[in-house]
Amino acid sequence: MRREVTVTSPARLHLGFIDLHGGLGRRFGSVGLAISGLDARVKVVACDNAEPQVVAAGVQGPRVEALLLALSRHFGSHAPVHLTLKAHAPVHAGLGSGTQTALTVAKGWILLNGVKASARELAPLVGRGQRSGIGIAVFEQGGVVIDGGRVPGSVHPAPVLARYAFPRDWRIVLIFDEADHGLHGPEELAAFARLPPMQEAVAATLARWCLLGLMPALTEEDFAAFSIAIDEIQTRIGDYFAPCQGGQRYVSPSVAAALNSVRMRFALRGIGQTSWGPTGFVFVPDQDTAEAVAMHVNASVGPAGRLRCQVVTGCNHGAIIEVTD
Repeated sequence: MRREVTVTSPARLHLGFIDLHGGLGRRFGSVGLAISGLDARVKVVACDNAEPQVVAAGVQGPRVEALLLALSRHFGSHAPVHLTLKAHAPVHAGLGSGTQTALTVAKGWILLNGVKASARELAPLVGRGQRSGIGIAVFEQGGVVIDGGRVPGSVHPAPVLARYAFPRDWRIVLIFDEADHGLHGPEELAAFARLPPMQEAVAATLARWCLLGLMPALTEEDFAAFSIAIDEIQTRIGDYFAPCQGGQRYVSPSVAAALNSVRMRFALRGIGQTSWGPTGFVFVPDQDTAEAVAMHVNASVGPAGRLRCQVVTGCNHGAIIEVTD
């Protein structure tokens, strides 16, 4: 029987940066959450052919092939593999699809080839973790993660400062705009380049809301306090990135309208956009509220609308690895 390795990793929400001023010698710093239901899953099998085989749809095929080439060049010649990308989160939707796919591919490849390397060691090899460290931390341990930003010029991903389990009963309603996409690749790099440094006072306020708002709320499982902290962080981050988003806090006007409608109808404050979007999110205290929010959004946009809702939970574990010999 040929050896098989399957790696499954949760998607993530990027809830905001903490410091885009950089005056203390570190930049970025991120808050993120692992979520269920949008996993990246890769199956890697030893291959009898001389060349590796990749089964991945659309744009993911060339990406996976490039990842395998980068790994084989770094670690040396190894046995060819048959790799199937069985699932992944929507691309360019703010859910970390690129990082989770890259790390699942890399982890599956090294395990099949008997190479030892952590996710943090693999990330630079596959071009991940250049700003936020959330995707790497989610792959490693799941939950709510806060990272400490990167030192300019460093090759090391941002260190994890804190990790919390996401409360079991809380839910997240995701609102997808499948006719739009978030900034990525050269567009994303250009956006960061043209944004001015964040005002120091704004960075200080974000850090305060993280340290004395978000973190205690998670420790005490205080949904109201958590929601207020998310709202305060998202408001400031949305305003900072608005010049790159058509002058708005949200990339998608349709998602923005849906989120504003939910805020007014349900008086919920834990609302925002993950990363560059266009996906919006709503934190809710329980499953019943999640279903009511999703029904409200679906009724608002109508059957011909461009939006789609999905209710997910937080994921309090990292990647799952299955090895069959």
